[in-house]
Amino acid sequence: MTDDLDRFLPLKHAHYMILLTLTEGDMHGYALKKRIEERTDGRTRLGAGSLYRSIGQLQDAGLVASSDWRPAPALDDDRREYVRLTDLGRRVAGAETDRLASLVAMARAAGL
Repeated sequence: MTDDLDRFLPLKHAHYMILLTLTEGDMHGYALKKRIEERTDGRTRLGAGSLYRSIGQLQDAGLVASSDWRPAPALDDDRREYVRLTDLGRRVAGAETDRLASLVAMARAAGL
C-alpha cells in the first residue's frame, strides 16, 4: 500500500501543512491560512495565490475535496468554499510524516 503513496512524496511544504491542518476538520481557505500561521507560530505564511493554487492541486490529486459542511448561518459566508481531507489525503499525510520522521532519525544519529 505504501508504494502507491510514494508517487505523492515528497510533499511540498504548503501541501503538507494544508493536509495536516485539515485533520482538525473541514475549513475554508482563509481559515486554513490563519490556522497554519497559528500552528507554526507565524513561520509558515501562505499568500492567497499560493494557498488557492495548492488547494486546487490537492483537489486534482484527490487528497482534498469540496465539503458540504457549513457552520451556523450567523458564522458563515455563502462565498466560502469549504474543503475536507480525503481518506487518500490522510494516508498520504501519514506517509509524509513517516518519511520526515525517518529523516529526523538519520539526522539525530549523525549527531545533529
